[in-house]
Amino acid sequence: MPPIKALTNARVCYHGYLHHVPIYIDTSTGLIIPPPLPSPPLQQQVETIDLKNRILAPAFIELQTNGALGVHFTRFTDAESYGENLGRALIAKGHGSILLRREPTVIISHNGGWEELREPDTTLMQTPSQSSIKEIYGNGKSVSAIKLVTLAPELEGSTALIETLTEERGIKVSLGHSAADFDTGVAAVQAGAKSLTHVFNAMNPLHHRTPGLAGLIASRESPYFSVIADGIHLHPATLAMAYRANPPKCILITDSVEMAGLPDGLYPGHAQIPHQQRKQGNKVTIEGTDTLIGSCSSLDECMRNLKQWSGCSLAQSVRCATENIANMMELGDRGMIDEGRRADFVVLDDTGQVLETWIGGKQVYERN
Repeated sequence: MPPIKALTNARVCYHGYLHHVPIYIDTSTGLIIPPPLPSPPLQQQVETIDLKNRILAPAFIELQTNGALGVHFTRFTDAESYGENLGRALIAKGHGSILLRREPTVIISHNGGWEELREPDTTLMQTPSQSSIKEIYGNGKSVSAIKLVTLAPELEGSTALIETLTEERGIKVSLGHSAADFDTGVAAVQAGAKSLTHVFNAMNPLHHRTPGLAGLIASRESPYFSVIADGIHLHPATLAMAYRANPPKCILITDSVEMAGLPDGLYPGHAQIPHQQRKQGNKVTIEGTDTLIGSCSSLDECMRNLKQWSGCSLAQSVRCATENIANMMELGDRGMIDEGRRADFVVLDDTGQVLETWIGGKQVYERN
C-alpha cells in the first residue's frame, strides 16, 4: 500500500466554509499531513482517491448520549460485544468519537425538573458542600475518565467546586439541570464553567426580565451551549434563535436514550425511570403520559435539522458537530481537517446524508 493517500476533488468543510483542496493522509500514522514534495516517483507513493465533488467533513463528535440499541451506558455489562455493535451503528451515522453520559448526575438542582421524571435514589443526590470528588469517585481511573461534569451553579459550594474541577482536575464544567438565575450563571462562567447543557431544557425558561441560564448564550460571557435539534426538545424557531445568537459556541448533541436504533414500541423501565417507556419515532415518553423521557435522533439528523431550520449552510451546521466541540473540549487531535490531526472524516452529499466514514485514514463505512 502506498504510504500516502490523497483525497481529491472534494469540498472540504473548514471553519464553516467549503474549500476545494486535496487532503493528504500518512497511512502509517492515520494523520493528516502537508502535501508531499514533488519527486519523480511521487505517483508510486500516493494513492489518489477521487471523491467526485462530494463534501468532506471531520467525523462527528457526540458530546452527550445516554445509550442506544437497548442498552443504557450505566447498565451494560458486555462491553466487548456491545461496543462492537454500537461502533458499527455510530460509524454508519458519521461518528468518529463519543463521550458517554453516565447518570444520575452527581450534582444537580432539585428545582431542575429532574426528580419529577427520573425519580432517582435521593441518597445519590448531593450538593457540592455535602461531598467531594474524591469521596464520590476516588483518585483512580474513575476520576481520570471524567471529562465533563454538569452541575447546578445555584447550589451551595458550586463556585469552589467549579474551580477545583477545572483548575486541579482539568475537567470541563457545564451548567444545567438548574434553576439558576442569569447572574449566578455569569459568576459560574467566571469561575471556569465552559458550557450550558441542552440549553432551554431542564432549566428555567427564558423570560424577557429574568433570562436565567439561557440568557447567557447572547451575552458577552457566553459559554458554549449544546442544543438537541430533534424538533422535540426544541421548537425549530427556538433552535434557530439559539444558533443565531452565537454560531461558534453552538454544539449539536442528541442526548439519545437507549431506545435509539430500536423499532417503535413499548419498552421496560429501569431504576432511573421505573415506568414503561413508549417509543414513537424519535420521541420516548412514559407510557400513558406526555412526559418526555428523551429522544432517539441521530447526530447527522440533528445536523440536517439545524441547516433547514436556521438557514445556515451545511458546512456551518457541520461545525456544530465537530469543530465547536473540539474547541470546547480542547481536543487538539480531532474535530478539524488540519495537518497533524486524525484523519477521521465523513463524506456527505449535498443534503447532509452520510455516504462514507473514515477513521484513522481508513474507510470503515460506505453506504450501499
